[in-house]
Amino acid sequence: MREIITIACTECKNRNYTTMKDKRTHPDRLEMNKYCKCCKKHTPHKETR
Repeated sequence: MREIITIACTECKNRNYTTMKDKRTHPDRLEMNKYCKCCKKHTPHKETR
């Protein structure tokens, strides 16, 4: 049930990372602080669909 998801920066909307997530245990959208190469700083990244 694990699926590959894409994580995008909330400031510049650039899709920087891909990761895997279990949809059964975490049905809501993933959000974490990651480094954005375009913004050159740590920004919140959210799961895109």
